[in-house]
Amino acid sequence: MKLISSSLLISSLFLASYAQQSAYGQCGGIGWTGATTCVSGYVCTYSNPYYSQCIAGTASGTTTTTTKPATTSVPSSTSAAPSSTQTFSQPILWEDLADLDVIRVNSTYYYSASTMHYSPGAPILRSYDLVNWEFIGHSVPVLDWSSKYDLTNGQRAYVKGIWASSLKYRKSNGMFYWIGCIEFATTYVYTAPSIQGPWTKSGTINNCYYDAGLLVDDATDTLYVSYGSTDISVAQLSSDGLSQVRTQQVYASTVGTIEGSRMYKINGNYYILVDRPADAEFVLQSTSGTPWGPYAVKQLVVGAQSPINGGNPHQGGIVDTPSGNWYYMGFVDSYPGGRVPVLTPITWGSDGFPTAQLVNNQFTSYPYPSTPQTVKSLTGTDSFPSLPLSPEWEWNHNPDTTKFSASNGLHLQTATVSTADDLYAVRNTLTHRIIGPSSTATILIDYSSMHDGDRAGLALLRDQSAWIGIKRNNGAARLVMVSGINMNLTTLATSSLGSEIASVNVPLTGHISLRLTGDFRPSSTTNIGTFSYSTDGQTFKTLGSGFTMNKDWEFFMGYRFAMFNYATSALGGSVTISSFTLSTP
Repeated sequence: MKLISSSLLISSLFLASYAQQSAYGQCGGIGWTGATTCVSGYVCTYSNPYYSQCIAGTASGTTTTTTKPATTSVPSSTSAAPSSTQTFSQPILWEDLADLDVIRVNSTYYYSASTMHYSPGAPILRSYDLVNWEFIGHSVPVLDWSSKYDLTNGQRAYVKGIWASSLKYRKSNGMFYWIGCIEFATTYVYTAPSIQGPWTKSGTINNCYYDAGLLVDDATDTLYVSYGSTDISVAQLSSDGLSQVRTQQVYASTVGTIEGSRMYKINGNYYILVDRPADAEFVLQSTSGTPWGPYAVKQLVVGAQSPINGGNPHQGGIVDTPSGNWYYMGFVDSYPGGRVPVLTPITWGSDGFPTAQLVNNQFTSYPYPSTPQTVKSLTGTDSFPSLPLSPEWEWNHNPDTTKFSASNGLHLQTATVSTADDLYAVRNTLTHRIIGPSSTATILIDYSSMHDGDRAGLALLRDQSAWIGIKRNNGAARLVMVSGINMNLTTLATSSLGSEIASVNVPLTGHISLRLTGDFRPSSTTNIGTFSYSTDGQTFKTLGSGFTMNKDWEFFMGYRFAMFNYATSALGGSVTISSFTLSTP
């Protein structure tokens, strides 16, 4: 047994000496027992006594001193160094997923985002490499805070609902927590025993934690929330995380308006990341060793160039990998497509502050954080085999659950009578994020059960919208392209119902394929949406002259593909959508 133990010890020492850390991974520091040399093209660079990191460059005369215990071994969590050819480009995900919070639980990453009036809210995505993501659920099953979220009785909640919020995991009880303030008034806490649910509204706090950033302090099992706009506060929650114990302002901005808090405890230090809309990210570090400050401030990202010619990257969070790498993820305003995430490595300085590893102040291509992992594709065909719907789908406001079903197709009964023929006023419009820089949505719809006065089809939905679909009137059916449907963002009222741009007669019953193709590049001078149809599923004909999408930011959310069926005379009609196909060039 002694010989075996000695052999294992020698092997461990050999591996620790000769294993190479991946790009931007930790390679030294007090207590560090992992690899102390870096892959080719990177050098182990001293940041502070607790942290050295593999930074791009070549070795010089400077060496890194690392304090190590007498016996060392390679941690089981250390990842194999990725190949130099394994790089990722920006954005990492060309979908509208703003106000992000990103966390790691063991070797899995989770991503939460804002959704405003879409239901269910606060989508959850999963990744094993920080670059490739898949949708797995939502933290908020239904928007039940007010009847306006049901889109009934003339009420509507456009641009309200879920703004910047926070997702965290608590080791002590194995629970996931989501926390967010709704309409500047009340903060809600949702919990789940598994990341995929079931999620339950567990607590209501009568204080608005605006742009909440939740921290679970694992050392004391205490929950804190950073929040606020310009004046940043920290609240301590009760032991169950469902009520407030105390709150205190900890920082008054000296750099203008700040918001989008994200709170962390790293190596015993408390940090709060804050955003200056819409061009900068700052880091606050407590100088007292407590969450109550005072806090010193340093910039992390300021005026960085967008990799896709959109706005400046900002408002995000930081996360570490199992092998000791650290990354910052923010988002870029990329209208008309929305706000999309970008990712960069960060290093830690001797002052305890992180620095983003930008190239000429730009997010660029970097080595993968770890070996790329396969996840569910964001493109493909959904045939709606059964309920619940896939987590990629969100309704425009809460749906009437009695008016839809799924069984070898999505069956949409009319859920609203809009005598004004107002797309923004009708329930059960089912939406899907576009994929940039361009993508195409195609549906196969059976309209045989529509009634006179019904409208059904496929839309490009935002505060300026257009659609292609079937209008049935006076015992006849026509395929139409409708454009110019507009919303007043001050009052949320519909300012224009739109008008028909083109139409063709179709049989009273039957099925037809409808298609939308959009150019969502923020650099485009036109951003045209093209509408077409096919009677055989093979040959598509353009209908109308195209639709110019709105690039303004005030609606916040980007364009979505949206399927709808509503009445203008009486309820009772229905359609069946056999398939939805999302594709990219």
